[in-house]
Amino acid sequence: MIKTAKFQLGQVVKHRVYQFRGVIFDVDPEFNNTDEWYDSIPESVRPIKEQPFYHLLAENEDTQYIAYVSEQNLIQDHSGDPVQHPQVSELFALNELGEYVVHPHQAH
Repeated sequence: MIKTAKFQLGQVVKHRVYQFRGVIFDVDPEFNNTDEWYDSIPESVRPIKEQPFYHLLAENEDTQYIAYVSEQNLIQDHSGDPVQHPQVSELFALNELGEYVVHPHQAH
């Protein structure tokens, strides 16, 4: 079965429940983290593993960090606000539409 990711590299998304947002810099077709990480999520909100998971350069009101989030917990961020994470400029450039695009030297 071929899985198609709903979101793409450079897209700005926000968490459906928690107050953080970020830009996607990598996608796993299904869960690819440790069992310890997965088990640390409260069972009542634990996502299924058989879905895309996204690596985000994330931020909230207090800090910037790397987040790993299931597709079911993300929605598109339409705010148009830039992501302030310090690594954004290392991986992405802004195009004329204000969208994040992967730097040519980062593309594989």
